[in-house]
Amino acid sequence: MSERTYAEINIDCNEEGYLTDLDQWNKDVAMDIAVEEGIELQEKHWEVLDYIQDQYRKEVPLTIRKIGKSGIVDIKTFYQLFPGGPLKKASRIAGIPKPVSCI
Repeated sequence: MSERTYAEINIDCNEEGYLTDLDQWNKDVAMDIAVEEGIELQEKHWEVLDYIQDQYRKEVPLTIRKIGKSGIVDIKTFYQLFPGGPLKKASRIAGIPKPVSCI
């Protein structure tokens, strides 16, 4: 485990940069992580992040297909919002562990 600073807060992360405690997450932390990922968060990003956190709290396994069927965003738009590994990037920004479906 390592510690990183986001939004002037020391945050516990794993070796891949995923938060290990969702309680340390807030929107400012998300914006800093998004900058690292090269993403400028817009309204649609926040909708997806909220959905991902909700599913995580319900202990529902996440997949790209599941997000595409969520009614929040289709798969094509999901890839556009989070290019280069949408589920990994979105999960990291949302403050949850990397989903098992991600390699």
